[in-house]
Amino acid sequence: MFENFSDTMLELFATSLWETVVMVGISGVVGALIGVPLGVFLRLTDHGGVLENGPLNKVVGWIVNAARSTPFIILLVAIIPLTRLIVGSSIGTAAAVVPLTLAVAPFMARLVETALREVDNGLVEAAQAMGATTSQIVWKVLLPEAMPGIVAGLTISFVSLTGYSAMAGAVGGGGLGDLGIRYGYQRFLPDVMLVVVLILIFFVQAIQSLGDWAVRRLSHR
Repeated sequence: MFENFSDTMLELFATSLWETVVMVGISGVVGALIGVPLGVFLRLTDHGGVLENGPLNKVVGWIVNAARSTPFIILLVAIIPLTRLIVGSSIGTAAAVVPLTLAVAPFMARLVETALREVDNGLVEAAQAMGATTSQIVWKVLLPEAMPGIVAGLTISFVSLTGYSAMAGAVGGGGLGDLGIRYGYQRFLPDVMLVVVLILIFFVQAIQSLGDWAVRRLSHR
């Protein structure tokens, strides 16, 4: 076992791991930049929110739910024209970032909205009574109080992205998923597939551990 691990194969593992880190990192950060504000918007416009607007909330919520309910592998193929428009190609690590971002952003939005729902309404009402503006309520009440839940949600999102990135590899997205498919499956090298799975397990564990640590630190404010 492991007789197929030449220097070239080890280089492929290193390159594939880096591609996975890039895909998950970039799409996670961009997805958060979209998903967190979207989650805040959904909470503010929800029933009892500071900017309550039922019709608008339902429309945006429906769009978010539609995006979340689309299987990633279908989304990956369906937005190929958009991917080509943005990065100039539908194959490779950069191309995979586009569908990964679109897949994780609505997922993050709902997790952020859920975390914000846990904030005591009394704190918001007290801030309003003192004349706080909407932005002050968001930045000084909602986000600080919900931060542990938001970080926990982002951690879950990054873990999910790792699985999505492996699926992206099945259609030429690069990364460990691509390595596992091309060598572990198509070339019948089970030891390669095993190592890919082990690396992904440790990768996910590292993300989860870092997220749990951040949540504990924020919970002890």
